[in-house]
Amino acid sequence: MRLKLRVWRQDDTKAKGKLVRYEVEDATEDMSFLELLDVLNEKLILRGEEPVAFDHDCREGICGACSMVIDGEPHGPAKATTTCQLHLRQFADGDTITVEPFRSGAFPVLRDLVVDRAAFDRIIQAGGYITAPTGSAPDAAAMLVPKTAADRSFAAANCIGCGACVAACPNGSASLFLGAKITHLGELPQGQPERYERVLRMVEAHDDAGFGGCTNTGACTTVCPKEIPLDVISQLNHDYLAAKVGGRAAS
Repeated sequence: MRLKLRVWRQDDTKAKGKLVRYEVEDATEDMSFLELLDVLNEKLILRGEEPVAFDHDCREGICGACSMVIDGEPHGPAKATTTCQLHLRQFADGDTITVEPFRSGAFPVLRDLVVDRAAFDRIIQAGGYITAPTGSAPDAAAMLVPKTAADRSFAAANCIGCGACVAACPNGSASLFLGAKITHLGELPQGQPERYERVLRMVEAHDDAGFGGCTNTGACTTVCPKEIPLDVISQLNHDYLAAKVGGRAAS
């Protein structure tokens, strides 16, 4: 396959970036998108040019590091797929593909396709945990959890914090990410003692980081590689309202 790439190049956060054209003539449809960038970088290095900087770690759709916008879609055109799981069979021979970093004021570009997502870490540090000592793993039947609550908690826990929801949101909101973390702990018995304090701290960290507000466009869920459901934002709003009226369950 011969593919033409328009890749965002930017030296650092303060530098002015631009799209630079490249061509890869020896790509194959079985390559992942990150492997395509690997091939491009090998060519650039051999020519004495700076390789394209991009984030990656596991390359198995687990870590969420491989965040980039491909032809206007966070993680690319395939649904429920991270960039590292996106294969070139999604494209046609001769295609021109535009590759950019996630666009958000809360995710400043560090270099090329690498953005600083430390704002997510600060949200987690603000309350995305439980402080009760849990010790070793208890017997499965020692603490009863309704199956519906367990299923919902596990579904929310699938969030890998990649930031695609922020990149897709017209407001730059991280409400899907935040709602997933709130729902994950809020559905389990271990998360109840700090449930309402947690949501206040995490929402404050979210707003302080410069993320926008949610207007329920649903764009976040359409690009989420783990298909986090939109209703986790409803639970986020429910818990926040309950916390504001004194930690009582909202009616």
